[in-house]
Amino acid sequence: MKSEIILLTEKLVAFRDERDWGQFHNPKDLAAALSIEASELLECWLWKKPEDAEMAKVREELADVFAYALLLADRCGLDVKEIVQEKIAKNELKYPVTKAKGNARKYNEL
Repeated sequence: MKSEIILLTEKLVAFRDERDWGQFHNPKDLAAALSIEASELLECWLWKKPEDAEMAKVREELADVFAYALLLADRCGLDVKEIVQEKIAKNELKYPVTKAKGNARKYNEL
């Protein structure tokens, strides 16, 4: 049975391929698009209190961020589940609960 991540990625790739956009989706441009969409997500809170962001816009921009991240991982041949699990394991070592709990400092400042 395919994971939800794989199914989403396949749907995104099919959408892209139906429009012949794969030719534009090299890793550099996908990373740029991801960064731009992340900035548009951040813009939802610009000059506002955190609770005043328009959630419909947040949903739309966050979906764009996820879509480009999934397409980038696919283009680079990366397994999303695997790389996220690896990152969590690394962060568990860098940020042990005994030092990091309730603390927002970077790992080298704990």
